[in-house]
Amino acid sequence: MNKRIALLVIFSMSLNTIMAQSLINKEAEKMLVQLQDSLSSYGQQMVVSTDAATRFRSDSFFTRILVRALKTPHSFQFSFDSLTTISRLYSPDSIFRIFTWQVSKDENLHRRHGAIQMKTNDGSLKLFPLIDRSFLINNQTDTITNHEWWIGAIYYKILMHEFNKKKYYTLLGYDENSIRSTKKRIEVLHFNDAGQPVFGGSFFGFAQDTVRKKDQSRFWIEYKKNGNGRLLYDEDMGMIMYDHLISETNEPAKKFTYVPDGDYEAFKWVNGKWQHVEKVFTFKLLDGQAPVEKPLNESKLKPVKKG
Repeated sequence: MNKRIALLVIFSMSLNTIMAQSLINKEAEKMLVQLQDSLSSYGQQMVVSTDAATRFRSDSFFTRILVRALKTPHSFQFSFDSLTTISRLYSPDSIFRIFTWQVSKDENLHRRHGAIQMKTNDGSLKLFPLIDRSFLINNQTDTITNHEWWIGAIYYKILMHEFNKKKYYTLLGYDENSIRSTKKRIEVLHFNDAGQPVFGGSFFGFAQDTVRKKDQSRFWIEYKKNGNGRLLYDEDMGMIMYDHLISETNEPAKKFTYVPDGDYEAFKWVNGKWQHVEKVFTFKLLDGQAPVEKPLNESKLKPVKKG
């Protein structure tokens, strides 16, 4: 019985893939492949060119060609899987996808770009360009924004939750920030009654913290460049987990000195909000209980034959 169900699931997935591909006619698909080749070339130049002017010029060409490609009927079904220098994520319910990428002037100035493409019944293009206004938004913690006032990040994960019959999409993103520090963000996206994207809201709560704070619209960590701060979603625990950070120089005001200390904090989705968990792992070993490497028994080693 299980084999039959598995075969039915595989057949259904294959049928859906074939149906999706058939929406794009062969001529249009051929054109998309050609445009993808151009996008891939400009995408590489945006990243690897040593000349800032070339990087920005490549970004301009990339943006124009991407919009042209997306205007192709049913382009939503085309994955653009050869574009390795940008992020391409479909929402878990496949009603939209989001493109994000970055172009850098130098190690201190980075501009993120992006777009949200909505799935449409007739295959026409419905696109929301994402305009990075990070440098103009002072109070990013509490500000609710839209696609024209976007706090830029390169997204690497989309989560979806429903609350009161409304869908909320949580975006995990990466921000190069500066030569001294890196940021990782958690951003909640939803669509208002007019179908427009909205970023932020009262989605991050700290009611269970030792020192309670007011709710926030978004959350991020900032840490020392190459400090390997982690922010990821753990499927088994149902939590967004991230490194607890401390200043390695005991200067808490200087985020560029922050490094992981081995503990983890987290957020768990509860009743339409990400509730903060101060300490994920509370189990501690007593003195002398820490695991140690088993000593090597040299008497059991076999001598190596020479010659």
